[in-house]
Amino acid sequence: MKLDSIGDWKRTHYSVDVKPEMDSQEVTLFGWVKEIRDLGGIRFIILQDREGTIQVTVPRKKVSNEVLSKSDVLQKRYSIGVKGIVKKTDMTPRGVEVVPKEIKIFSTAAFQLPIDITGKTPAGLEVRLDSRALDLCQEENIAVFKIQHIAVDAIRNFLFEKGFIEVHTPRIIASATEGGAALFSVDYFKKNAFLAQSPQLYKEQLVMSLEKVFEIGPFFRAEESHTRRHLSEFVSIDIEQAFADAEDVMQLLERLMQHVCKTVNEKCQRELAVLKHKVEVPEVPFKRLTYDEVLQDLKREGIEIPWGEDIPTPAFRTLGKLHPYFYFIKDWPTHSKAFYIKPRDDNPDLCEGFDLMWHWIELSSGGTRIASKELLI
Repeated sequence: MKLDSIGDWKRTHYSVDVKPEMDSQEVTLFGWVKEIRDLGGIRFIILQDREGTIQVTVPRKKVSNEVLSKSDVLQKRYSIGVKGIVKKTDMTPRGVEVVPKEIKIFSTAAFQLPIDITGKTPAGLEVRLDSRALDLCQEENIAVFKIQHIAVDAIRNFLFEKGFIEVHTPRIIASATEGGAALFSVDYFKKNAFLAQSPQLYKEQLVMSLEKVFEIGPFFRAEESHTRRHLSEFVSIDIEQAFADAEDVMQLLERLMQHVCKTVNEKCQRELAVLKHKVEVPEVPFKRLTYDEVLQDLKREGIEIPWGEDIPTPAFRTLGKLHPYFYFIKDWPTHSKAFYIKPRDDNPDLCEGFDLMWHWIELSSGGTRIASKELLI
């Protein structure tokens, strides 16, 4: 088969932009064949692009021989372009279809695909990962990536409006930046180096000139834990601010989470519907629990934790049932947090550190850093 060139064709609309009120207008669409159905004298092609799907209807007696011959050879996942006329109809869910005047085929696909791209027949994880490009065509996966895009964009815009400057720190480092986290080692021109597990040291230096900085990017931890909370590679959102304390940061975080949830709720209704998920926009301020209050809550549930010890995962699961949304845990024992977290002035046994929780999962941790060199040493 001779493939077509895109030539001077330019997309005029995405699938979701084609509306019934555009009846009789000409449009140019690009995408991939998701499904084909033949009903005697008419063929239906479901064209998928990044925004959704649209029905391309080929009535055999009303299209050119060239269009008919092109439609005859189409298979799932063929990459195509369609130039055609919008028709209002009661026969499709969206009340619209496109009757092609021209069809271009840009690339073909195997007759037997390893994954059912319609999603009617689920595939196992191993098959999905082996054919990841096809797996990413599933509506659910597309929805995840688009929600992530909107969420990250919302985070950036929020922090920009608050006066933060986005920075990009090195990923190849000479030594650990956080104690307790295992590192991936790499050969750096015959020298030992590591993949960064945090931008912490860089942030601390940057705020001495830029005052308010943030970074969104991948970081790496060589942890062998097989849980949803321990990832070897993850996207981290790191924030650092001068002339501020833990309460300032908690207020920033709760407003940030509220803004992200609100933005996703407003801009991702279709994607959330695909995932059958609802996003509740939280009210601020978030609940603030002290470490002591958490121990009391757990004790009432029959879980006793000696003062000063960390809270184990089973206890956090119980806590998440008692507080089933966003909340902070603050006033931790000083020795339980990192050495650079400032002790409270009125009670040095407690520190100005906090964790932002969602149900039983820790989303973020932070606190007021010690500014005194003498105290740090």
